[in-house]
Amino acid sequence: MSARRSRRGLWLAGLLVALLVAGVGSWYASGSPDGLEWAAEETGFSHTAEDSAAADSPLAEYAVDGVGSERLSGGLAGVIGVAVTLVLAGGLTMLVRRRGREPAGTGG
Repeated sequence: MSARRSRRGLWLAGLLVALLVAGVGSWYASGSPDGLEWAAEETGFSHTAEDSAAADSPLAEYAVDGVGSERLSGGLAGVIGVAVTLVLAGGLTMLVRRRGREPAGTGG
């Protein structure tokens, strides 16, 4: 088996694990507040919290707007998040690799 084929299999396995964790593992995430929310409630300043600028975004609160099932909505949000991260990281990696291959003195 060639090294390139082996590397491709490793990437595909990693992608599959990430999608499974994001899509299925999110079904079992705790509905309890996180540490900061808990501390804010315990110390009495939770009433000062404000919505973030992304509060009206399609994936706000780790859910997809318009999906009735809470479990499905959270799983879809996780899968979409993995896909967006992969596209952004992959695009940035390709851009950096391309810039590194330009010959000296080309102005790039």
